[in-house]
Amino acid sequence: MHHQLWKKWRKIHTIWPAKDWLVSHIMLDLALNTILARIKINRKYDIPYLAGYSKNGKTIYIDRHMPESFTYKGKKIKTDRYLILHEAVEKTLIDKLGLHYQYAHQIALRTEQAAVRADKISWKDYDRFMQKYIKVIGDESLTKVPPNLDTKPYRDEQDEALLSLMKHAMCKPKTR
Repeated sequence: MHHQLWKKWRKIHTIWPAKDWLVSHIMLDLALNTILARIKINRKYDIPYLAGYSKNGKTIYIDRHMPESFTYKGKKIKTDRYLILHEAVEKTLIDKLGLHYQYAHQIALRTEQAAVRADKISWKDYDRFMQKYIKVIGDESLTKVPPNLDTKPYRDEQDEALLSLMKHAMCKPKTR
């Protein structure tokens, strides 16, 4: 898939010599596929706010109750790729540039939005779907939280009640 997209980009680039700094849905798709190839996805846990990441950033957690797709104009749209992009960008900005969670989140949200729109999906419809599940998932009790979930976003938000619930629900790592 990645190789095919790159060939398509090179062909278009030859016909229409665009500058690399121009917005390109093909380049965005290539970047997203590169991120997807480097990240492990885990949907076995309860994750506050829908998705999160491991402390080392190598695993993206998506809440186990979150549907993998929604229907848009009669077509099944898989949502994991957008959530993964958001979480990977957010984690990188926090870890590599030392940004506060809320700043990193806002940039990641706009990156997610660009990827959704590049795929010709209405952001309004996509966001409405996501918000519905953020509320549902946010209202559930946390029973199974990964032990290596990065809690920095929750600490930055000073959500002490949620942090306490998460601590009690964190699964103990398996010992040999």
